[in-house]
Amino acid sequence: MKTVQPAGPPTGATIRNRTVRQASLALGVGAAAALYLWHTDPHRPGQALIPCPFRMMTGILCPGCGGTRMAYDLMHGDVVTAFHDNAVLLTLGVPAVAYVAVRWLVAGLRGRPYRLKLNARGNAVVFSIAAVWMVARNLVG
Repeated sequence: MKTVQPAGPPTGATIRNRTVRQASLALGVGAAAALYLWHTDPHRPGQALIPCPFRMMTGILCPGCGGTRMAYDLMHGDVVTAFHDNAVLLTLGVPAVAYVAVRWLVAGLRGRPYRLKLNARGNAVVFSIAAVWMVARNLVG
């Protein structure tokens, strides 16, 4: 009878292959979503887009509200309107996500795993920014 050895940590080649597969899938899904959004103006009512469930339940703008409109405006080169749709997401969220994505991709292509580590202070900063932004944008209008 053949015994199965427990799998050790993944090899560099395994991590590289997994990273390429995941990045390719994310790129394909993102490109399909961007193509759909390019032709669907979220500023006009009646579009087939997923509404914000938080806003539907409470009537209050969440920190991410306006993100779809912002992405549409950025794709069409209208940075001023994108800033108006969601200033904090544009100035802090987009660069943060881009930074994490590049770090993950570079580490994965080098055969090393990358795991985002956000400590308690980092979580507090992110949630504080989101809370202040949500309150401010709902008070100001």
